[in-house]
Amino acid sequence: MHIALLLSFTLAQQSPISHYWHKITDRTFSGIYHANAFDLAMMIPYFLVLGILALYGLHRYWLVYDYYKYSKNVPGPPPPVTRWPRVTIQLPIFNERYVIERLVEAVSRFDYPGELLDVQVLDDSTDETQQVARACVERHAAQGMRISYIHRANRKGYKAGALENGLKTAQGEFVAIFDADFIPEQDFLLRTIPYFLNPDGGDKIGMVQARWTYLNRDYSLLTQVETILLDGHFVVEHGARSRRGTFFNFNGTAGVWRRQAIEDAGGWQHDTLTEDTDLSYRAQLQGWKFLYLPDIECVSELPVDMNSFKAQQARWAKGLMQTAIKVLPKVFKSNAPWHIKAEAFFHLTANISYPLMVLLSTMLLPAMIVRFYQGWFQMLVIDLPLFLASTCSISSFYLVAQKELRPKSWWRTFLYMPFVMATGIGISVRNAQAVIEAIVGKKSEFARTPKFKIEGRKDSFVKKSYRNKAGWMPYAEVLLGIYFAFTVVYAITNENYATVPFLVLFVWGYLYTGFMSLGQTYFAHLRFGVNAPEMRPAASGAPGF
Repeated sequence: MHIALLLSFTLAQQSPISHYWHKITDRTFSGIYHANAFDLAMMIPYFLVLGILALYGLHRYWLVYDYYKYSKNVPGPPPPVTRWPRVTIQLPIFNERYVIERLVEAVSRFDYPGELLDVQVLDDSTDETQQVARACVERHAAQGMRISYIHRANRKGYKAGALENGLKTAQGEFVAIFDADFIPEQDFLLRTIPYFLNPDGGDKIGMVQARWTYLNRDYSLLTQVETILLDGHFVVEHGARSRRGTFFNFNGTAGVWRRQAIEDAGGWQHDTLTEDTDLSYRAQLQGWKFLYLPDIECVSELPVDMNSFKAQQARWAKGLMQTAIKVLPKVFKSNAPWHIKAEAFFHLTANISYPLMVLLSTMLLPAMIVRFYQGWFQMLVIDLPLFLASTCSISSFYLVAQKELRPKSWWRTFLYMPFVMATGIGISVRNAQAVIEAIVGKKSEFARTPKFKIEGRKDSFVKKSYRNKAGWMPYAEVLLGIYFAFTVVYAITNENYATVPFLVLFVWGYLYTGFMSLGQTYFAHLRFGVNAPEMRPAASGAPGF
C-alpha cells in the first residue's frame, strides 16, 4: 500500500498541471527563472478565456449529437385541408427599389385562394422606392390582386414597428412574412398552412419556419462562405433544437405566424435588433409550439460585399445579446425543463465568443512567450485539447450541414473550411463591438442589409447605391492581422510549429476582412476568379431593413 501511495504521488508530481504549478512556485532557482506577476496575469485570463470558448465549442458538438439522436422527431405530412383560412402576407421594405417588384411578382403567383389572401407592402422608404412600390401595387391591384400599400413617414420601431402597424389592418388569421430579398415559391402557403390545421396538435402551433436557400451562392468566395455559415444554422441548429423540442427562433422572414400567437406574446417589440428572436422566445414561453420544415425552401439573396455582410452579422450579434438580457431571466424563472433553459442560454449568449476571441487574440503572443519556458509537452497536453474543442467543433458543425444537404458533393466543403474559419475570425472585431454595446445598453439604429438583385455571376452592382461604409473598424482588423504576422514569426523562430496553422488563420482572417472592407471600391475584381463588378462609393442613406 505504501508503494502504491508513493507511485501515485510520483505520478501526480509528473503530471503537466502539477509540474506547471511546481514550476511557478518553486523557489530553488529563484535567480534564474520563476513565474512573476506578469506571467500569472497572462496565463490566468488566457486559460479562462480559452476554457469558455472551448465550452461553447463543445456545445456545437452537442447540437450535432442532438441532431442525429432525435432524427426521427420530424413532422410528417399533414392531412388534406378541407377549409382554407384567411392569410395576410406582410412585405416589410425600406429603400428596396431593386427587388420590390421581384418580390411582389413572386407573391402574385401564389397558388392560394385569392379571396382568402391579403398582401400588405409595408414601406418605410425615403427614396424613389416609394414610387416604384406604389406603382407596382397599383398595377397588381388593377389585375385583381388583394394588395395594399402602407407607407410610414415615421420609422418608429423600424421593421418591428412596420409589422405591428400592418397588423392593425390585417384581416388574416395567419400572417406570412417575406423580406424584400426573398422569392417564395408559388406553393409556399399550400405547404405550410396545413400544419396549423392538423387535428393532431396543429392548434398549438404558433409559427412555421421554412429553410433559406440562396440564388447567388456561386457569385463569389464571400457568398460561398455565407452559404456554409447559414446552412449550419438552418440545418444543424434549427434541426437539433426543433427535433429535441427546445426553443428556436423565427428568422424574420420565410415563415408563417398564427396571429393569436403574436398577440399572446405581447406583439412585435422594437427594444432589440432581433425582434424576430425576441418574439419567438416570448411566444414559446406562452406555450406556443414552433415547427421547422427544412424540406420547404425559400430562395433569398446573399449580401455580396464585405461591409454589408459585416453589418448584417453585427446586427444579429447585438440583437441576440440584447434578447438574452431581456428574455433569459424569464426563461430561467419559467417552468421549462432544464435542457430548454440550458439550450436557450447557449443560443442567446453564443456571440459572447466574439469579444472573447478578440481578447484571446491580444493575449496570444505574450502567452506564447510565457508558455515557451514550459516546453512543448505541457502545451500539447493542456493547450491542444482546449484549442480542438474551440476550433475543430466549428469545422464539424458546418461539414455535417453540408453532408446533409449535398451528400454527393459535401466533401468539397473541406476546401472552403479555412475560408469559413478565417472569415469568422475576421468579423470578430466588428461583432465584438456590437456585443459589448448590447451589454452596456447602448442603442443603435437598425443597419439595413443592401439588396442589389444579384442573381448570377454576370449581375453587377456598379451603379447601385445603398452600400454600407467601412468606418474605422477595418483599420483595427488590419492592425490585428499585422500583429498576428509577428506571432507567426515568433512561433517559427522558436520552433513552435504546431501553433503556426492556427496563427495563420488569424492573419488571413483579419487582413482579408480588413482589406476587403477598405479596398472594395478598387479591388472588387479580386474575388478568386468570379466575375466581379467594380464598386463605386456608396450613396449616403438611413439604415433600414
